[in-house]
Amino acid sequence: MLNKPLLFAWIVSLVAMMGSLFFSEQMGFVPCTLCWYQRIVMYPLVFLLGIAFYRNDRDIYRYVLPMSVIGIMVSGYHYALQKIPSLNEFSVCANGVPCSGEYINWLGFITIPFLSFMAFSIITIMMLLVRKSK
Repeated sequence: MLNKPLLFAWIVSLVAMMGSLFFSEQMGFVPCTLCWYQRIVMYPLVFLLGIAFYRNDRDIYRYVLPMSVIGIMVSGYHYALQKIPSLNEFSVCANGVPCSGEYINWLGFITIPFLSFMAFSIITIMMLLVRKSK
């Protein structure tokens, strides 16, 4: 039986990974420290969710939910650093690219951390639906 929330979560994680690779490899955007942390959490989700969908493993939420919630916290903090200038004194990016930098700013609010936040939020919602359907 097709588990749509699991499939959707896998597709979102795949698009997020491909998007981050596009921004860094094709567009030449150098990831900051917080971007790397978000990648560290997102990239394994592609494999975990893909295998879980293939096997129809509805217990995967136990492993994915903690990772996606961590991703929400990191990307939310990163987005706040970009949009609230007074938080820059609490930034963890000491070397290289500043975490407050915005490579993209579509419609005045859509930045790379915002996209990451949305992806992690969608994955979290899908995992809650998987848990509920179990």
